Amino acid sequence: KTFRPKRKFEPGTERFELHKRAQASLRSGVDLKAAVQLPSGEDLNDWVAVHVVDFFNRINLIYGTICEFCTERVCPVMSGGPKYEYRWQDDLKYKKPTALPAPQYMNLLMDWIEMKINNEDIFPTSVGVPFPKNFLQVCKKILSRLFRVFVHVYIHHFDRIVLMGAEAHVNTCYKHFYYFVTELNLIDSKELEPL
Repeated sequence: KTFRPKRKFEPGTERFELHKRAQASLRSGVDLKAAVQLPSGEDLNDWVAVHVVDFFNRINLIYGTICEFCTERVCPVMSGGPKYEYRWQDDLKYKKPTALPAPQYMNLLMDWIEMKINNEDIFPTSVGVPFPKNFLQVCKKILSRLFRVFVHVYIHHFDRIVLMGAEAHVNTCYKHFYYFVTELNLIDSKELEPL
């Protein structure tokens, strides 16, 4: 239930080419700080869109590897240790911030993000269709909520990641995410404090 199929970029489109460039830089052992910088002449919204979708896919997969250990009994609150509790609000069913068990929070989060990135009015896939004026604000909210998945996984489930031998992958993914959001100022530094 927590694993989602990857959102694909159409071959031949500008976003597909940006996605290929971002992926190639990650596989080549390139400095991640340099890899997240907006390429010269590229549109900021396109660059952010490609990364948001990619981070959603990767972070969803990371959580999917430990979700059987993240139960309502083990994780009755969505948190990042004793200092940080995350409450869910979507302005639909949950109009006020609501404390939820971590697995329920994660399911709502992944559904919410999937709905956003599959909405053509927010993440247009056709060339020439402009992004909405609030696009970066929507992406900032998505990214700050995805960061919470890292916080929860690192603080509550990293032992499982280590047992699976996946810590290098998770650490690289986090490093890429961190460099990206700080390079483009997409998450407030106060939000990043837990890690």
